[in-house]
Amino acid sequence: QVQLVESGGGLVQTGGSLRLSCAASGRIFSINRMGWYRQAPGKERELVAAIGRGGAINYADSVKGRFTISRDNAKRTVYLQMDSLKSEDTAVYYCNFNEVYSGMDYWGKGILVTVPS
Repeated sequence: QVQLVESGGGLVQTGGSLRLSCAASGRIFSINRMGWYRQAPGKERELVAAIGRGGAINYADSVKGRFTISRDNAKRTVYLQMDSLKSEDTAVYYCNFNEVYSGMDYWGKGILVTVPS
């Protein structure tokens, strides 16, 4: 059974920083794409950032220049460094891993990031 556990969320003031982490446990071997999504109240879930197995990265336009995604394959962990946070970044953040061999997608339970306006 595969579990993804997010950490690092919380309350931060406008302009502040947070670093999210998501670590996988269980029988997941070769991870292809790792990504972060978010869902704000009343809105659909959206992609924030993703990083491929070879290191290719893409970001949502709204976070470019402020957020940085990285991964540690040995630790089966993905990180999201969030700087210059804005109130519109308030959301529940979810990590997502795609496994190479099975093609399956795994999701974390989500972690709340709050940036008061």
